[in-house]
Amino acid sequence: MASLVFVTGGVVSSLGKGLSAAALAAILESRGLKVTLVKLDPYLNVDPGTMSPFQHGEVYVTDDGAETDLDLGHYERFVRTRMGQVNNCTTGRIYSNVIAKERRGDYLGATVQVIPHVTDEIKNWVVRAAEGYDVAMIEIGGTVGDIESLPFLEAIRQLGVEYGRKAMFMHLTLVPFLRAANEIKTKPTQHSVKELRSIGIQPDVLLCRSEIELSEAERSKISLFTNVPCKAVITALDARNSIYDIPTMLFDEGLDDIVIERLGLEDKATAANLDDWKSVVDRTINTTHEVTVGMVGKYVEHHDAYKSLTEAITHGGLRHRIRVNIRRIESDDLADNDLSSLEGVDAILVPGGFGERGFEGKVNAIRHARENEIPYLGICYGMQAAAVEFARNVCGLENANTTEVDPETPDRVIGLITEWLDASGKVEQRDEESDLGGTMRLGGQECRLREGSLTRELYGREIIIERHRHRYEFNNHYRDIFQKNGMVLAGLSMDEMLVEIIEIADHPWFIACQFHPEFTSSPRDGHPLFTGFIEAALRYQEGELPQGVAQL
Repeated sequence: MASLVFVTGGVVSSLGKGLSAAALAAILESRGLKVTLVKLDPYLNVDPGTMSPFQHGEVYVTDDGAETDLDLGHYERFVRTRMGQVNNCTTGRIYSNVIAKERRGDYLGATVQVIPHVTDEIKNWVVRAAEGYDVAMIEIGGTVGDIESLPFLEAIRQLGVEYGRKAMFMHLTLVPFLRAANEIKTKPTQHSVKELRSIGIQPDVLLCRSEIELSEAERSKISLFTNVPCKAVITALDARNSIYDIPTMLFDEGLDDIVIERLGLEDKATAANLDDWKSVVDRTINTTHEVTVGMVGKYVEHHDAYKSLTEAITHGGLRHRIRVNIRRIESDDLADNDLSSLEGVDAILVPGGFGERGFEGKVNAIRHARENEIPYLGICYGMQAAAVEFARNVCGLENANTTEVDPETPDRVIGLITEWLDASGKVEQRDEESDLGGTMRLGGQECRLREGSLTRELYGREIIIERHRHRYEFNNHYRDIFQKNGMVLAGLSMDEMLVEIIEIADHPWFIACQFHPEFTSSPRDGHPLFTGFIEAALRYQEGELPQGVAQL
C-alpha cells in the first residue's frame, strides 16, 4: 500500500503547491522511492481542455491523451514517472462519474449525497492513482476555506484516518514580511491552520513561504499556535537561482527526512543523490553564451499560457551553457508587417494556439525567418502557419489558408481531415457543431522520420513518440507541390496518412511539427528539437560554429 502525502495551501493561491510537491517528489525519487503525483482540482470543468489560457494557463497533455492542469508539467519535469488520465481529477469529473453511477442504479436506490458518495469517488480515485507506488503526492488545488474544495478536503481527511501513519498532511502558507513595520507576520499562517483544523485536518508539516528566513523564535511561535513540531515548520524561500534549485533547498531544510520518518519508509529509502539537480542549476547560472529567441504568440501577456514551452526553450540551452532570453511578441502586432520587434533575434518560434486572431502576424514572422535564414521552430499552429506561408509565397497559391481561419479559402492547405478526403479536395462534410472537448487528436503517437532529414539527425532514430493536441491537418492534396518547391516532409504518421513534420531543404534550420515537443522536455534530459534549435540560434548569432559546440 502506497503512503500518501496530501499537499494543501492557505492564505492566497499561487504559493507554489505544485512546485513544492514536485520538488519533494524529486528528493524522494533520488532516495530510491517510487513516486507519483496527483492533482485534484476543485473547478467544475471536466478537464481544462476548453478553458482559456488567460484564465488557467496552458493545457498540459499526457501520453495517454489527458488534457490536464499545468502542474502535471511540473511533475514530469521533476520526476521520471509519466503522468496520465489518473493523475488529474476535477470536481466536474467526480460529479460526472457519480451521476453516471446513479443513472445506472449502482447506488441501489440510495439518496446520493456529497458524503459518502462524492467523497468515496474522490477517495477511490486517489487510491487507484497511488497503486503500485511507494509514495503518492496528492495536491489539492485552490485555497483552504474555498467552498468548492470542501468535498476534496473531507475526502483526504477520511483517507488520513483510514491510512493512519501511512498518510501525512503538508500545508503551504504565506508568512508576509511587512516592510513598513520591518517584521514578519505569522497571523495569516495561524488562521490558515485554524481553518484546516476546523474541518478535521491537523498538518504534519508547514511550508512557510516568506521573503526572508524565519528565525527560531518565529518558527517556535508558529509551532505553538498550530500544534506542528518546530522542526516541521520550514521556511520556503523563493528559489535562489532557478525553480530547479527547490529540491536542494528543501533537502537542506530536512523535509525528506521528516516525511520518510513520519511514513515509516526508513527501510526502503537510500541516501539522497541530488547531483543531477545541482548540475542543472550550475548550467543555468554559469553560462558561456547568450541568445535571444523571438516567441510570436497570442497569449504572451500571460506567462503560464506557455509554461512548458518557456521551460523547454531554457532546457535547450543547458547542454552547452547557453542562456536563452525569450522575447515575447504579440502576434497581433505583426499583422501589418511591422517586424521591428523581431530585430536582433537569433531565432524565431511560433507556438500552438487556436482561432483566427493573430494568425497573419504569425505568417509574417515565419516569412521573415524563411527569407532571412533565421532558425525557425514551429509547433502545432506554428507548423500550420508555416505551411500557409510557404504555399502563398513559395508555391504561388496567393489565397492559401487554413480553414480554421478562412473556411472559404480556395487552397485549404490545412483543414479538417473530412475536408480533403475526396479526390477533389472539396468539402465533403463539416462538423460545425462538434463538441470542442472531444474532436482533437490527443496524446502520444508514433511518427516515422525521413532518412536524411535534419529532424532524423537531431533525434538519432527513425521512430519517435510525441504528444499531440490539434484538430486540423496538412492537406495531402498539396504534398506534391510543396515537395517540388523545396519542402521536405520530414515526418509522417506510421500509416503515412498524416504529415507530422516539415522542413525547408535550402534553409539552415527550419523545422515545424504538428505535435508539442515541449511536453516531453525535462531539465535533466532536454529535448532534441529544442537543443538543436537553441544551438542553431547560437550559430546564427556567431556566423560560424563556436569552438566547443558540437556540430549537429
